[in-house]
Amino acid sequence: MIRQPVSSSNLSSIGYNSESHTLEIEFHSGGVYQYFDVPQSVYDALMSASSHGSFFHGNVRDKYRCTKIQ
Repeated sequence: MIRQPVSSSNLSSIGYNSESHTLEIEFHSGGVYQYFDVPQSVYDALMSASSHGSFFHGNVRDKYRCTKIQ
């Protein structure tokens, strides 16, 4: 999955697969996680949020099934 770099103190890059509704997040700490069944609207809101990290913590983390891939 291709990820786009983002300006965030916590997140390094974000990618999304609209066919599988999979969100992929790379953290500055080095981990890469995939979040499943994430609606396109949540991805769009994440990418347009003034704080990617705050949006992630309030709307994605602990709300969608995820797995660490790296």
